[in-house]
Amino acid sequence: MTSEPTHAYVWVWLPGATEPVVAGLLERDGTSVSFTYGRSYRARDNAISLYEPELPLSQEGPIWPRVDEVAGCIRDAGPDSWGQRVILNRRAGTSATDTQDLGILTYLLEGGADRIGALDFQEQGDEYVPRQTSHPTLEELATSAERVENNVPLSPELDEALLHGSSGVGGARPKALLRDGDRHLIAKFGSANDRTPIVKGEFISMELARRTGLDVAHVELTSALGKDVLLVERFDRTPEGGRRALISALTILEHPEFTSVPARYADLVDVINSRFTDAEATRRELFSRIIFNVLTGNTDDHARNHAAFWDGEYLTLTPAYDIEPQTRSGGEAVQKLTPGRDDWRMSQVAGCVERAGVYKLTERDAREIVDHQLDVIRSEWAEVCDLAELSDIHRQGYWERQYLNPFALQDYR
Repeated sequence: MTSEPTHAYVWVWLPGATEPVVAGLLERDGTSVSFTYGRSYRARDNAISLYEPELPLSQEGPIWPRVDEVAGCIRDAGPDSWGQRVILNRRAGTSATDTQDLGILTYLLEGGADRIGALDFQEQGDEYVPRQTSHPTLEELATSAERVENNVPLSPELDEALLHGSSGVGGARPKALLRDGDRHLIAKFGSANDRTPIVKGEFISMELARRTGLDVAHVELTSALGKDVLLVERFDRTPEGGRRALISALTILEHPEFTSVPARYADLVDVINSRFTDAEATRRELFSRIIFNVLTGNTDDHARNHAAFWDGEYLTLTPAYDIEPQTRSGGEAVQKLTPGRDDWRMSQVAGCVERAGVYKLTERDAREIVDHQLDVIRSEWAEVCDLAELSDIHRQGYWERQYLNPFALQDYR
């Protein structure tokens, strides 16, 4: 493998723009990567910071990361663990499997040009060179994903098919970015190692969430190469061809990528109160998502599974995504994020209701949210399972294990 690059230019699609402009330069110095805004960018009338307060536009010279080796808003635009596997496959074939073998600048430069959010990275700063030359089919993407999962080197054709979509869309499961006419989609594939119908499970959760009134990304279920595929409509693209900047909750909370200390929803609420549009509705939506995660067994609600749009001044909560029932053998379970200001994070709605005041909700408000979701999940379950063509065996396996597990409702009534 070649050596790690020492720099990368950051290109950004500004709000309302359909073409990118160069914003600045990333440079490695030892174990950290600094960012410096370009003078021409700072002089633009429509320039915005890539994210405040992390990379303030007013600061001249190098800006060093506050938490990790690179600024969080830059890290958010890098490939996720699956995307890193794809890039590693391209660079090393089957000779390496540890994604730590490559550095952050390599992953940023070799990630897909159609990556999530409004940033891209190139070796040059004088001219933006589009890297996507084709729009692969779902079957081509599925074939590529299967080869990477099995540690089989990609051919040049399959390499291009999958790499253009190796972007930070969250998680370690096989996925790719897909174009269908004017639609921008994320295709999530079933894995050969799946012991449960995970793709169908995510479809069921996302559809039930929509029916409860949560703001969620649109999803549909299809298949390729005989495997289930979930198509998730992207919300970071505009009809005019622009791109919307996204900031993960991990970055908003200024948490490091790897830490044993769980993040708190309560800390996110503090930011919502001061920096989000429509704080009241956002707090209620966030609390409703927490309740839904508990009721449907989505214990993987980590800070990367929440995000906000960034317009240079305010944050706005994105639609929910990655709502997936997690494997569960018994009753007791915990959430990744704590709902209150203490360390309690059991997967139980009763405790969440007790902490509803953090979201400026009364107990009555909180109970209305819980009861409404219970009614919808119970009444719509059979119809949504029919849409997913879920077998009776898997329905029985999910019900009252992931979905409405008795532990989730313990002490509620």
